[in-house]
Amino acid sequence: MREVAVVAFGQSVHVRDSAETSEVEMLMPVLHDVLAQTGLAARDIDFTCSGSCDYLAGRAFSFTMALDGVGAWPPVSESHVEMDGAWALYEAWVKILTGEADTALVYAYGKSSPGDLREVLTRQLDPYYVAPLWPDSVALAALQAQALIDAGLTDERALAGIAARSRTAAESNPHAQLRGAVPAGEPLVAPLRTGDCPPIGDGAAAVVLAAGDTARRLTARPAWIRGLDHRIEAHSLGVRDLTDSPSTRLAAERAGAFELPVDTAELHAPFTSQEVVLRRALGLDAADGTVRINPSGGALAANPVMATGLIRIGEAAAGIHRGASDRALAHATSGPCLQQNLVAVLEGE
Repeated sequence: MREVAVVAFGQSVHVRDSAETSEVEMLMPVLHDVLAQTGLAARDIDFTCSGSCDYLAGRAFSFTMALDGVGAWPPVSESHVEMDGAWALYEAWVKILTGEADTALVYAYGKSSPGDLREVLTRQLDPYYVAPLWPDSVALAALQAQALIDAGLTDERALAGIAARSRTAAESNPHAQLRGAVPAGEPLVAPLRTGDCPPIGDGAAAVVLAAGDTARRLTARPAWIRGLDHRIEAHSLGVRDLTDSPSTRLAAERAGAFELPVDTAELHAPFTSQEVVLRRALGLDAADGTVRINPSGGALAANPVMATGLIRIGEAAAGIHRGASDRALAHATSGPCLQQNLVAVLEGE
């Protein structure tokens, strides 16, 4: 099997509202950044893949407009997933594994500010039994949090501790939207308070993948993708145990996450309660604090929908690039209550 590595990662500064900036204007600096890190030009990229959501933009095929950020010339081999950019990275990884490309540019973006995100995300739900009830994303996460509390797996104080740790970690992240102390407040949707929930914001991210010796030529310390897998839970929330995530555990097993210890875990947990579920599924609770969890601040510090999962892979890779990590786990999710889950294992040489 070919070796594939993340050789560059870039992201925008995530903000609450980017009304004066189009998707293309938000993307272009990020794309220029990752190409500059590698010294590659657009003509050197064999495959381009993007992740976004037309529901956020409110218009069909909005991703075709974002291609203007890549450039109209030379022509590109291009694909798009209506998912978080982590799944676009999966497609690009497979493309390189099959030998159809040696380099790939993967990018993702999301502007949540123009609409009501909680309402937009209801369109992910089962269209016959659940969506007509209009339960929003925060209400469903609150059901999951309450299930965890009722099962004795966490409590509100522990959830507040996760929020505080994430915001503190974000103080060293210049791209984070939220940093510092978590404000006290009434429950947003009990038992979740404002600090337990992700900020609404806009942002973009991009990575460059490369194979074998090409990766070694482009960066001093490639972040090799040793394993990558994604799995899905049942669509119906009523047949799932919301306190567990078997799909995350299976994806991690297939990606080789349990074969050797990791020193860093970037978890895509938009809600504090979801970090509890993920830590249990990935065996991180048994690590006794030896694994750094979301040193970037995670989704609680910046949550550009459709880019947050790709950012988790990028942050894990960046830690390897700068020598702060040797073996890292990155996780991405999509859908209500951790419905779809992707796990990547990255290593330095």
